[in-house]
Amino acid sequence: MIRDPETLNQLLDSVARFVRERLVPAEQEVAETDEIPPAIVQEMRELGLFGMTIPERFGGLELTMEEECRVLFELCQTAPAFRSIIGTTVGIGSQGILMDGTPEQQAEWLPRLATGEVIASFALTEPEAGSDAASLRTTARLEGDHYIVNGSKRYITNAPHAGMFTLMARTNPADKGAGGVSAFIVDAKSPGISFGKYDVKMGQRGAHTCDVIFDNVRVPAANLIGLKEGQGFKTAMKVLEKGRIHIAAVSVGVARRVLRDALQYAVQRKQFGQPIAEFQLVQALLADSQAELYAAECMVIDAARRRDEGLNVATEASCCKMFATEMVGRVADRAVQILGGAGYMAEYGIERFYRDVRLFRLYEGTTQIQQIIIARNMVREAMR
Repeated sequence: MIRDPETLNQLLDSVARFVRERLVPAEQEVAETDEIPPAIVQEMRELGLFGMTIPERFGGLELTMEEECRVLFELCQTAPAFRSIIGTTVGIGSQGILMDGTPEQQAEWLPRLATGEVIASFALTEPEAGSDAASLRTTARLEGDHYIVNGSKRYITNAPHAGMFTLMARTNPADKGAGGVSAFIVDAKSPGISFGKYDVKMGQRGAHTCDVIFDNVRVPAANLIGLKEGQGFKTAMKVLEKGRIHIAAVSVGVARRVLRDALQYAVQRKQFGQPIAEFQLVQALLADSQAELYAAECMVIDAARRRDEGLNVATEASCCKMFATEMVGRVADRAVQILGGAGYMAEYGIERFYRDVRLFRLYEGTTQIQQIIIARNMVREAMR
């Protein structure tokens, strides 16, 4: 549901130029330093990228889901870490407030998130609660006009840079399931919050994750999202459903870049006196990648349009996330194969993408969790 094609095309052109002129040249620096240059983060703020999904009345761009996906197709044709710095604010960090927050909560936080003044982070995963989000153990106990929060969160993206957390915690100890979980807005500067060391990851250098420890952190009762206990799991699932389409779009963008690099190499690299792109088995690798990329792109746009129309896209979102993230892994693997020995060398960058994209199949619901969601929805529909 594109509201204004001309404006969208201008934004897409600006993002593509930004990627080409600023992000791609900085990829090696980020890989070596594990840091995104502050000047680039500031340019992202100025482009409005932190506020892509936040309504215009709060200073955001208010992109539809389809528009967001098309921007991601362009933005993600570079190292995924660049998207990650805005991703938690654009998606899972701010959307809970937008979907279920009170007008007062929205007015207080969304304008600062839209400008990138505050970076949001989503604190859900725990040492013993990952795919089974309903089993989390972090507690929030009401005392007067504050909740006292205790617990630990693990692998929290952008936690070291966050100004606020959308936190999931158990407010009803007697309810061991999803009904006992509530969602909170937590100022990251609150006393009692501490951070573990940066996680050393397989890939995605420049995108930082770490543990977050809450030790008797006092959170105003007014920061309970929606001012309703027991709604946190529902909020998390709504946020993750949208986030799954987002990650699928990210996968499409990265796959475009990887395949383009592999094709360029195949056209230029010669063996036996001719470009390797003329060899049929190399062509098969290219063709399979192009077909899968096209399929994923079509799936993402279809699911995004359905969501923009107000339809239930729980199954479609999981289909997109599962297929697109698996697709980009296969494309990256084929790209290494096309480059041969060069694909294994850091000089060409393909090995970095090969490591970077492996994460897409894990976060915001693993491939196996998507399979369960899809199948359960199918069975539920068949039994009606």
